[in-house]
Amino acid sequence: MDRPNEPTFLPKGDNSVTVDIPSEYFTDRYKPLEDSLSNRFSTDDRVKIKKIAIPDLSYPLQLGRRDNFSLFIPSHHRMAASLINTFMGLRTLDDFMSVAAYARDRVNPYMFMYAMSVAILHRKDTKNLNFPSFHEIFPDKYVDGELFARAREESNVVPENQRMPLEIPVDYTASDLEFEHRIAYFREDLGINLHHWHWHLVYPFDAPMDIVNKNRRGELFYYMHQQVMARYNFERFCNNLPRTKRLLNWNDPITEGYFPKLDSLVASRVWPARVANTRLSDVNREVDQIKFDIQDLERWRDRIYSAIHSGSIVNAQGNSVQLTETGGIDVLGNIVEASILSPNRNVYGDLHNLGHVAIALSHDPDHRHLETFGVMGDPATAMRDPVFYRWHAFIDDIFMEHKNTLPRYTTQQLDYPGVTVRDVEVMPNGGKKNVLSTYWQQSDVDLSRGMDFTPRGSVFARFTHLQHTPFTYKIQVNNGSGQRMGTCRIFLAPRLDERGLPFLFRDQKNLFIELDKFTVNLRPGANTIERKSTDSSVTIPFERTFRNLEQGRPGNENSQTGQDFNFCGCGWPQHMLIPKGARGGFPCTLFVMISNYQDDKVETASGSSCADAASYCGIRDALYPDKRSMGYPFDRLPREGADTLRSFLTKNMFTKDIDIEFNNRTVRPKTPGANAQPTTQPK
Repeated sequence: MDRPNEPTFLPKGDNSVTVDIPSEYFTDRYKPLEDSLSNRFSTDDRVKIKKIAIPDLSYPLQLGRRDNFSLFIPSHHRMAASLINTFMGLRTLDDFMSVAAYARDRVNPYMFMYAMSVAILHRKDTKNLNFPSFHEIFPDKYVDGELFARAREESNVVPENQRMPLEIPVDYTASDLEFEHRIAYFREDLGINLHHWHWHLVYPFDAPMDIVNKNRRGELFYYMHQQVMARYNFERFCNNLPRTKRLLNWNDPITEGYFPKLDSLVASRVWPARVANTRLSDVNREVDQIKFDIQDLERWRDRIYSAIHSGSIVNAQGNSVQLTETGGIDVLGNIVEASILSPNRNVYGDLHNLGHVAIALSHDPDHRHLETFGVMGDPATAMRDPVFYRWHAFIDDIFMEHKNTLPRYTTQQLDYPGVTVRDVEVMPNGGKKNVLSTYWQQSDVDLSRGMDFTPRGSVFARFTHLQHTPFTYKIQVNNGSGQRMGTCRIFLAPRLDERGLPFLFRDQKNLFIELDKFTVNLRPGANTIERKSTDSSVTIPFERTFRNLEQGRPGNENSQTGQDFNFCGCGWPQHMLIPKGARGGFPCTLFVMISNYQDDKVETASGSSCADAASYCGIRDALYPDKRSMGYPFDRLPREGADTLRSFLTKNMFTKDIDIEFNNRTVRPKTPGANAQPTTQPK
């Protein structure tokens, strides 16, 4: 998984390991040169690949080596699913390595790395294999395209120990004339885009059934994206922008343009732009084996809404299936995304994915200009585009329509008798109580794993991202009964709407972002619960988001820590846990609830790894660790009379007014390649 365009036989990794492939595995271009190439590039550290009978790869080979690859285009994800199925069906690790070595120089690099990644995540014999972050393999999906010419110059001219990080400009995709650019720091954040990509690796919608059919997969598709939308709207409020406008009328022009400024190091075409006021058109592209009309999307949308309002869907056998109070959202999630778990794709179609495709191909829907798709066509890049959020505001509204049909939570379903939350405080490290601080931080990422045909050695890019001062929650709880367990649920929402007026609770509830969820042991009487922000059930640490495989690995690869290092790349980035806020402070409402653990607990196997970002990503090989509906208690309309947040509260809930204060300063790394650490005291 190193330098995707370089042939397999070239040395790989910082230690220059040679993959010794059989003669038959050389491509036609290199077979006549086999002897000289083997002598020229051979190193002392060698991995010998055994020769086996190669399975039929003719289907995935239909996508050209220099073509772009989209998970949302049906023919592409079917090819990828075929390759994943091949990788998963190989009986031994040696066979897997052998077929991977053969396929690597023949299959489209994007498709190969995707299928290889999914297989590594899900094969029992590869859970401890090195798993590089996607930005290392394909930095062109995340980094300003202008940077690569400078990176090649740096690597060819400057000795490795004297190379300096190449700084990515903060404003390189637009100027302040574009209002949407105010929140480019969110849309274009490397960690957020890596989270979206890795989530779709863990939860592919087309692959062998045992990989796709994970516990509550459809519901998690809904909830993860709902939280993305809540966080995005929170950031918009912080920057004096209104809530996202849903992309509802597909005949109207899309007012937002987007110019990604990304160059492709693999595909023969750069990422195309979408100019302002582009209109969606029917798609008919023979090269991508895809043809559909905008009216198809409208028909699927109407059928889904009809199913929601009738409370049932029709499966492929023609039978009616109820959208139940607890399981309906899971069925609906699989229908909307159109995973292979969808009970009737003929009727309900492929709404979410082909909506992405229609937008991604809006600049060249019939391929007359020989253009590839835009950033909306790739989960690794889609969140960069402002229209992603307009599309997902529409998708989220479908789920909300279903949620609004469900019975409202009663006080009995919300209360935990005998448990009273008395007070809540947040204590920033070295800062003011109940005031969270944010600022800019610069960090370095190594591009060398994706820099083909350049001298070895690190080439760093320095990017600027949002960061916050670490803090601690201090929660005072009174337990009027014997010792018992509870689930502590922490959320945050804007206190005022975009007009500066108090919210109606039915609107505010959709803007609560989950910050943490954890189990607490309540002793009789008074309890003080302290919890660090870095322990959040939503996030993964900065070091894991941007982990370097060659450094900092656990000593024991087979230990639980070793497995976590390899697998757990799915999770919201820790540096984006808290929204930006505003100068002078942005008013927010912190919500804390202690629910009854007996109603929350899930009987699951112990020892499951990768649980630290369970809220958005679940737990590997285990049930989702909360029996409640995702988003509880804010996922349904409030009971009658609960028009404000205060009237919604029960004794086991508490709210606190806090502020997020943005400090417009930048913290730089002390040395190249050493990422700056969150500061404890605002300056």
